[in-house]
Amino acid sequence: MLRFIILAIGLSLCAVATAQAQTFKVDFGISSQDPDAPIEVNADALSITQDTGAAQFDGNVIITQGDMRMEAAVVDVFYNEDQSAIARLVGSGGVSIFSGKDTAEAQNAEYDVDAGLIRMNGQVLLVQGVNSISAERMTVNVTNSTAEMHGRVRTVLRPNAN
Repeated sequence: MLRFIILAIGLSLCAVATAQAQTFKVDFGISSQDPDAPIEVNADALSITQDTGAAQFDGNVIITQGDMRMEAAVVDVFYNEDQSAIARLVGSGGVSIFSGKDTAEAQNAEYDVDAGLIRMNGQVLLVQGVNSISAERMTVNVTNSTAEMHGRVRTVLRPNAN
């Protein structure tokens, strides 16, 4: 009888986790996000390399585009081939990204503006309301608001707290 109760509890928890996973949405790239919105960068210092079309913002870096905000110790900015637009932002030294009701933290992050992908690695923590997911790596597609997490994924779901 005790085995049956333990099995029933285990199956119930799996069902709750599965139901939650199917409805889980990542708000990075929410529909109100305009990919053509200006990208604003604030930092303590800036160095520019004209030859490569790269820039490095250093110290308390805050980057915003629409409702999305990225904070990091250092952010390297890479421009497209004709240097007319930002192609990639690479943050290091501890990175936080905020969008909608989601917050993500990691050691490093790269935002590929053209591809619409955010890649985070190193102790990734994604928090949505009272629920959280941690892993070693996460890739977010801001176009369709999907995410993949890899490397010892741990999920804490609070189904009754939503």
